[in-house]
Amino acid sequence: MRDFVAELEQRKHSGLYRVRRQISGPQQPLLVADGRPLLSFCSNDYLGMASRPELSRAAADAMQGNGLGGAASHLVCGHHDAHHRLEQRLAAFTGRSAALFFSTGYMANMGVISALAGRGDTIFSDRLNHASIIDGCILSRARVRRFGHGDPESLESMLSRTGGHKLVVTDGVFSMDGDIAPLAELSRLCRAHDALLVVDDAHGIGVLGPEGRGSLAELGLTEDDVPVLIGTLGKAVGSSGAFVAGPALLMDYLVQKARTYIYTTAMPPAIAAATCASIDLIEQEQHRRDHLATLIATFRQGALALGYELMPSRTPIQPIMVGDNWTALALSQALEERGLLVTAIRPPTVPEGQARLRVTLSAAHSRDDLQQLLNGLAQCRHLLQTGEEQAV
Repeated sequence: MRDFVAELEQRKHSGLYRVRRQISGPQQPLLVADGRPLLSFCSNDYLGMASRPELSRAAADAMQGNGLGGAASHLVCGHHDAHHRLEQRLAAFTGRSAALFFSTGYMANMGVISALAGRGDTIFSDRLNHASIIDGCILSRARVRRFGHGDPESLESMLSRTGGHKLVVTDGVFSMDGDIAPLAELSRLCRAHDALLVVDDAHGIGVLGPEGRGSLAELGLTEDDVPVLIGTLGKAVGSSGAFVAGPALLMDYLVQKARTYIYTTAMPPAIAAATCASIDLIEQEQHRRDHLATLIATFRQGALALGYELMPSRTPIQPIMVGDNWTALALSQALEERGLLVTAIRPPTVPEGQARLRVTLSAAHSRDDLQQLLNGLAQCRHLLQTGEEQAV
């Protein structure tokens, strides 16, 4: 126990200690966090779907007829017709032949990667991939090689010197930087070197592409170009769970092999019903993506004018680069004192020396909400200057 205490104390000393907030009420821009109203800019609810009444009604209606719990795994007696309808809807939405409904994005990545590669195989993983991808690679027991972030040349060099079964895996939109992988080039390389490409588009689904179909659809990449697409449903879709979509043969293979799909209780049928309702709205409501794009452009213009350092992102993920852990915490706290909730992100979530505030925008934010954030950033700019002076 003393070792654990010492490690916790070290995290506190290094500015790496994490705490949970208690949220009351619905997930929306104006949150009640630890009993205090705060205007939130740290949610992944990019389209403002999480508290839409249409989703709540769809879930309530489904519970009337189906009850609440999934009760069993999909391969026992838990695969409900609501799950089946959602899988068909997800396949059509993403332009894939078939889809599987997983309980979480973490479980989807763990299950898919460890099923599609194993001992004797090689996985090529972008250096900034999400933790769930990294852990899926470890679980697979395959050899793992990390290529330079968003660097096709780095990947090509590795692929050209590797034989056997090869799996390439990348985020579509990177969760901490907000940039988009060079997916067309990665697809070309995988074709040329006979590698299977897996893309986790957790932060692209709903936001990018025609009708919100994601970063692959934005580039016109089909199932032939990217055989395996993974997406989460708890971000822009506003519900819960995740999915993998691709050729029917691969989906059948995953039913047989993906341990995180096989050995867990199926999600509540009501969640599947609510997710179908959300996808219908996402397809229909282009105005939400248009408003979100306007907020992103306005934020970038305003934050850069204030002297903040941003990453080259055109997605709702807009990191403000700070560098020092304590300065990032101080800036986050100063904004909170002004009624704004923006989370400080520190190692190991991001590399050492790259602490930041991860601003995320939502179609549920108003222009006035955004102006309040920019006003707060203007009032707190001196904290970064203080941090820069201390670093010198």
